[in-house]
Order: sequence, then C-alpha cells, then structure tokens
Amino acid sequence: MRQAEAIYRSSLAAAGGLAVTGSGRQHARHAVKDRKLPSFAVVLVERGQGFLETAAGGRQRVEGPALFWLFPNRLHSYGPDEAGWDECWALFEGSFTRDFVRMRLMAERHPLVALRHIEEMTRLFGQLHADLIDDTYLGRASAASLLHRIVIAAARQAGAAAGREGEAAAGDLVETLRESALQPLDLAAFAAGHGMSPATLRRKFIAETGLPPKAFQLRVRMDHAKQLLVTTDERIEMVAAMVGIDDPFYFSRVFHAREGCSPRDFRARYRRG
Repeated sequence: MRQAEAIYRSSLAAAGGLAVTGSGRQHARHAVKDRKLPSFAVVLVERGQGFLETAAGGRQRVEGPALFWLFPNRLHSYGPDEAGWDECWALFEGSFTRDFVRMRLMAERHPLVALRHIEEMTRLFGQLHADLIDDTYLGRASAASLLHRIVIAAARQAGAAAGREGEAAAGDLVETLRESALQPLDLAAFAAGHGMSPATLRRKFIAETGLPPKAFQLRVRMDHAKQLLVTTDERIEMVAAMVGIDDPFYFSRVFHAREGCSPRDFRARYRRG
C-alpha cells in the first residue's frame, strides 16, 4: 500500500504565469464529498475504479488509468470503490490557466481523460513532486514546467481518443489545410471531402486553433510570406502571389494590420546581411 504524501507551497509572485502550490500521492480509500478548492487541481488515477461528479460534467465512472481536472470554486465529489485506488494529484494556479481553458486543453464540461499511456504521466507527476520537495526557485519553476507538460500530454491523449471514436480528428484537418493553405479554399468542398458540414468544420477549427478555417489559412499565408521576405530577394508583389494573394496592395494592407509594419519594413528589420 502506498504511504500518503502531500506537499503544500505558498504561491510565489516570481513564479510567473503558472505555479504549483501542492502535490501528493496516496492509496485512497475514501471519497471526497461536496468540496470546493480555491485553485485548479489535477488528479491522476493510476489504477483502480470509482467516480467523479461535477456540476458541469455530471457523474462519471472513473476507470484507471485516467486523469481528471478540478476547477476552482466549483463543487465536486470523487472517490474510489471499496478496493481503493492509487492516485497522484497537484494543485496549481496562475494566468496560464486562462490560456489552458481558452484553448480547451482543460474543459469543465469534459474533465475526465481516459489514458492509454500511463508511463509518461506517472513520470511527470513523480518529477513534479520531487521538484516541489526541493522548494527552490529552480525547483518551483521546474514543477510549473512539468505541470504544463501534463496539460499538453493529457490534451493529446484526449484528442487521440476522440479520433478513435470515428469522427475526423481536428488535428488532421488542421494539417491538411496547412499543407494546402497557399491554394484557393472552397470551404464547402473541403468540409464535404471530410464528411462534414461547413458549420462542423468551423467548430472543429475554432476548438483546435482558436480561428475559423479562412482566418487560419490567412495566418499560414502571412507566416509563409514573412519567411519569404527574410530569406529571399523576391519583390513584394511576387511574395504576395507566392502565398496565394493576387492583389499586392491587399496583401500589404493585411500584412500591416497583422504585423504593425509594411512587408518592406519587416524585411529590413529581420533580414540578415
């Protein structure tokens, strides 16, 4: 049986946008009932079964290995069956959490993530716990970095699970459009080619990138234009044409609106030699 361990730390202003304020691990036998936390929390269930209940997500069956998110000041209950479960947990806060939520890396309505690859998560939680024990600026910064990696790793496993359920994976859609972004985009045809409506395509793109498809395409074009401006001697109008924009004046207006300078000034600012 795992001996219970818990560490709590006061938040440090110097920690920046993300701070881990507690971590622990234990073999839990009792449920947490009707609790609210002042910060975010993540719980990793390495093995065992039980339940999670939140106002936004409802009551869900938890079967380890799995991970779930708890949101600040939200009522929640969770716990194992009679046999108990092995869990690791971490408390965290900071401005980066707004980005995690905005980018839907953590979703209050879908807090539970089933895990196929537990080894990576176990290693990340173990190192985070060790860094928090260290209790130095370096240790606290490393713990925050590891928490960030936990968020990303969980989101990747959640995304892979969504793709296995038969719906076109948003990540695949994004990469397909990225590869063809310099070509004209027929949104209806692109959506139909992936077995969905334009509205569904738009929803998936916004969830994955924060942008609708046309805006994502424009961003890819502008990023490629910046690369061409810095690495080639092509004229501005030729750069515009090379990224799929026939009107060089429109290209220059859009570029200036996005970058705060003209294409010519961008080239002068970042060109070497």
